[in-house]
Amino acid sequence: MSESPLIIALDYPSLDAALCMADQLDPARCRLKVGKELYTRSGPAVLEALHGRGFEVFLDLKFHDIPNTVAGAVQAAAEQGVWMVNVHAGGGRKMMEAAAERLEKNGLATHLIAVTVLTSLQESDLQEVGLSCTPAEQVERLARLTQQSGLQGVVCSAQEAAHLKTICGDSFLKVTPGIRPSFAAVNDQQRIMTPSKAIQAGSTHLVIGRPVTQAADPMEALTAIEAELA
Repeated sequence: MSESPLIIALDYPSLDAALCMADQLDPARCRLKVGKELYTRSGPAVLEALHGRGFEVFLDLKFHDIPNTVAGAVQAAAEQGVWMVNVHAGGGRKMMEAAAERLEKNGLATHLIAVTVLTSLQESDLQEVGLSCTPAEQVERLARLTQQSGLQGVVCSAQEAAHLKTICGDSFLKVTPGIRPSFAAVNDQQRIMTPSKAIQAGSTHLVIGRPVTQAADPMEALTAIEAELA
């Protein structure tokens, strides 16, 4: 079981490619994230294979549907042993409460968090979908709703983590994508930060993909990130 804040994103199209990367990493020093493409192609087999290798897994499928449907999906994920699963906070209070209650009712310890505002979105994008607020304002609104609904945390950018730490507390999980170590390229994420600055800002977990998975030596890259955090 890893106590590391690092979650490495296995953003691969195939099970073989994902496991090839997992086999180069140490489950004592990181957790892994499985997202939509890999899970849609590989299904529960990828979870079984990663769990068999000793990894804790964040299943990043961002469920967003009517309350009973999401509660069932969250229960299914938890029963497959995932460490963390997420929903879209935009699905509302009833949906989030139903999912949290389902886990509690069945004695399932999986962490349940919510996505607030996708890190690729800017204010102009929110305006296009009818929201006349900044990303930061929408993140705060949805984070408060997430906490009130009984969930354990949110996915948020590092820029928002400090404010969420103030309004939601230290123990409320703040899982941050868009993390780029000092040695890495920016790519397509809009709101980014280095690992050490993100942790200082209040992020509790850091999701890192290409800087590790596309490195010539993934464990060497992971070690470099650990050094940045030390």
